[in-house]
Amino acid sequence: MPDLRELYQEVILEHSKAPRNYREMETANHTAEGYNPLCGDHFTVYLNLDGDSIRDISFQGSGCAISKASASMMTQSLKGKTMAEAETLFDQFHKLVTGQPANGNQAELGKLAVFSGVSQFPVRVKCATLAWHALHAAMRGKQETVSTE
Repeated sequence: MPDLRELYQEVILEHSKAPRNYREMETANHTAEGYNPLCGDHFTVYLNLDGDSIRDISFQGSGCAISKASASMMTQSLKGKTMAEAETLFDQFHKLVTGQPANGNQAELGKLAVFSGVSQFPVRVKCATLAWHALHAAMRGKQETVSTE
């Protein structure tokens, strides 16, 4: 298990240092901001929805390694998915990081499984889920900033 934990930490640090899809998207037709007042993490999630499909997704902002890596991996996981698939992945990811039993195929999380250890640190759950909550708001067209509080 220690080797697996080290690998997970490496993946998280690598995504934090070189986040994927880290850019403002001028063609976004849905955006939402997320803010964690406890630590100051702040992200904007940009979506380009084509009907029910996520044609493109990106983010910008600042945060700790866990929140930035989570946002980066979220964008990679959701590009090309339907909104229903994104909702399912959001639910599975939230259960993973909060230590709840999964309902469904946990294998669908793929590389997002690197966040499984977050459940051991409850204060970090908000870091891992910040961008996901902003995504959720963007998909619903909500304009107000989403807070983890």
